[in-house]
Amino acid sequence: MILHILRALFVLLMAAVGFFFAFQTPPPLDLDIAVVIAIAFAGILVCIDILSPPQRKLALFAGAFLGIMVGLFVAYVLSFLVRLIVIQYAQGNQEAIIRYINTLNSVAACYLAISVIMQTKDDFRFIVPYVEFSKQTKGARPILIDTSVLIDGRITDIIITGIIESQLVVPQFVLNELQQIADSGDKLKRNRGRRGLDVLAKLRTNTRTDVALYDPHGEDEALAVDQRLMNLAKNLNARVLTNDFNLNKVAGLRGVDVINLNDLANAMKPAVLPGEKMTVKLIKPGEDPGQGIGYLDDGTMVVVEGGRNHLNEEVEFTVTNTRQTSAGKMIFGRIGDEPPAGQRRRSA
Repeated sequence: MILHILRALFVLLMAAVGFFFAFQTPPPLDLDIAVVIAIAFAGILVCIDILSPPQRKLALFAGAFLGIMVGLFVAYVLSFLVRLIVIQYAQGNQEAIIRYINTLNSVAACYLAISVIMQTKDDFRFIVPYVEFSKQTKGARPILIDTSVLIDGRITDIIITGIIESQLVVPQFVLNELQQIADSGDKLKRNRGRRGLDVLAKLRTNTRTDVALYDPHGEDEALAVDQRLMNLAKNLNARVLTNDFNLNKVAGLRGVDVINLNDLANAMKPAVLPGEKMTVKLIKPGEDPGQGIGYLDDGTMVVVEGGRNHLNEEVEFTVTNTRQTSAGKMIFGRIGDEPPAGQRRRSA
């Protein structure tokens, strides 16, 4: 809304420049021509401003004060060229024409600088050719948070440990998705969405890591949230924190760095070696005959051979194998110390 007001004021100001220019003595141009030229010039600049993607603007301008200074300096340098051209080719009140063009250049430079600042105020760096200035952030690269991480909730415990020093960024479209889930008619989805909003509120109040909301401009809202998240990660040179298995795979194919929360959790679990004894409560039968399935306190799935007859019981088993993937970790074992049936037959 503020940008729309700024653009309207800019067009009116340029029209005013043309209006006052036409009242020079003697007038170098008719009133109508001067105003039309000024408004047309303003319209072209506004169109360029609207159509230019934010990441390109970051490459052309550098912050508020520096942008204005560069714009005014360029206008000053161009004034010599303007004077040369006007003296060579223009007729009539040449000094008035020179002042008119220089005024247009100055107003245009200030407008472009202010517009760039307002549209990129939440970005983490701005670039001048060959020099990069960074906002004071913790860590080298920001981390974009996916909706699944906020719903999961484990991110708050990770932040408390202080292991993450990079700035955490929650895009506006992720927050919008959370709000839609929280307003769902399905009770389970509604609870998940509210949990995600509560987790985000806790993250915003923590003192260990900088957490910021980011509203990207020029994004295609028709794209899926995962697609927009990967596009934003590329634009900001950021990493994505998620526990979505499919997003993890697609982002890897597109060259986007991903931190998988499940991989992180699995890496922190103590290693379980074949031959170790563990206890678990079996709660349901497995796919193969004789198998029983249970879960450890951390959610790890356990498949126990010979455990079907011990459902709803806490049994001791011997670990035979483990399997770890981005989707989670599985432990395979058998009751007691007896070898599997296949091995007993081969021994016989």
